[in-house]
Amino acid sequence: MTNRPVVLIAEELSPATLDALGPDFEVRNCDGADRAQLLAAIVDVDAILVRSATKVDGEALAAAKKLRIIARAGVGLDNVDVKAATQNGVMVVNAPTSNIVSAAELAVALMLAAARHVSPAHAALRNGEWKRSKYTGIELYEKTVGIVGLGRIGALVAQRLSAFGMKVVAYDPYVQAGRAAQMGVRMVTLDELLAESDFMSVHLPKTPETIGLIGADQFAMAKPSLVLVNAARGGIVDEAALYDALKTGRIAAAGLDVFAKEPCTDSPLFELDNVVATPHLGASTDEAQEKAGIAVAKSVRLALGGELVPDAVNVQGGVIAEDVRPGIPLTEKLGRIFTSLAGEVAQSLDVEVRGEITEFDVKVLELAALKGVFTDIVEEQVSYVNAPLLAAERGTAVRLVTESESPDHRNLITLRGTLMDGTQISVSGTLVGLNQRERLVEVNGFLVDLEPTEHLAFFRYEDRPGMVGTVGQILGESGVNIAGMQVSRDEKGGQALVALSVDSAVPAEVLEQIRTSIDAETVRGVDLTE
Repeated sequence: MTNRPVVLIAEELSPATLDALGPDFEVRNCDGADRAQLLAAIVDVDAILVRSATKVDGEALAAAKKLRIIARAGVGLDNVDVKAATQNGVMVVNAPTSNIVSAAELAVALMLAAARHVSPAHAALRNGEWKRSKYTGIELYEKTVGIVGLGRIGALVAQRLSAFGMKVVAYDPYVQAGRAAQMGVRMVTLDELLAESDFMSVHLPKTPETIGLIGADQFAMAKPSLVLVNAARGGIVDEAALYDALKTGRIAAAGLDVFAKEPCTDSPLFELDNVVATPHLGASTDEAQEKAGIAVAKSVRLALGGELVPDAVNVQGGVIAEDVRPGIPLTEKLGRIFTSLAGEVAQSLDVEVRGEITEFDVKVLELAALKGVFTDIVEEQVSYVNAPLLAAERGTAVRLVTESESPDHRNLITLRGTLMDGTQISVSGTLVGLNQRERLVEVNGFLVDLEPTEHLAFFRYEDRPGMVGTVGQILGESGVNIAGMQVSRDEKGGQALVALSVDSAVPAEVLEQIRTSIDAETVRGVDLTE
């Protein structure tokens, strides 16, 4: 029998979730809403998958002796104590993009329903009333829609409404005009948006700055024909001010999926015929639920494999820019090379990132460096969630340093550390060409140009004739084939470095033979195989 990681599924999830997990795990089930059952089941599991009914709090985390990841198959995390999980070294993931299409489509549905009086016309027909003239609506075609918040969902709404022939303007202080222009969207101030828009759709997060953002003063600037949609978060639109604006004809109609307090079943807004409302259905589609399950199942696989989990919420890095992603495996390799060169845990470590990629969030490269540094040091599996904890436990002070200027390379990643005796260790790498090939370009101040293959070796010695030949001869006699070699020196007759990529690991006794033969100051073999 194999000792497979145990995954606990605490709520009903789609069959596709199990398919995405694959056969590498022992899957158990429990009723997460049953507290006693949950606490008993979570004791020896490696991961738990939940939706909204299972509460994973401090008590549950205390009971979970082996837990490494909590996966919430959805967007919200109200039922997970993220702080307690972080303190326990447990990764928390969710599925932040699983419902974005569903939410965008519902916003469009509410807009159409409000514009065409679908809800009151349907109610009238069910009551036996045929009132075609009373429910004359308006078209979206050639109207202006204002998108408040041009994030992922806002952008999808803008894209869909553009297909209706609408002119799209947007307000979002965190989006550059150039990016919006690529989507065919014109950025404006909030006041300008209110004055210009025939339709308005809110897609902002709920923060102290956005609560009550749309209130009486804003409605006073709007056209009387404005149709407002809020399928984002309750509280961003002042509901009392909205009621007054709709009741008095200050604006024409509203479509609502969210409310300041939920569940909400007795709002005065529900009494108005010019309101169409739904009970927070943005994520309530079969497709969104399936996407959520698949997404967190993939995150569980990555986490239990010690890999980067982009959807982890308690690990810095978050969503990773495409320009940054190719540097992640390179940085991990640099971390492993650094540890091999150092031979001990550094007292301090700077992860220096230079060049164009510093325009993006490169925090993930610090995590990648730490993962590499500790991979070959500790017995436990190193992940992006426990690597910073390992550094802290070992007293390694870690710092991320970014600089947009990179004189010699488009982008450059350097790990620079100080050992206990004050010795400085450094290793640098970059990516070159259209294929983003990995190159090792500096080792302890010596310039090199070498592919960081699975097997590497470094020899530092006093510069004098014949040493390179001696190294090659010993390796050849030992059956170790050299794939690439770089020789660098600080000055003629000074210190020299031979950096090698080889087809197989250099045995310890061969390294010692080379040390003796060339009177090397340092000899290091590096194995980057998994």
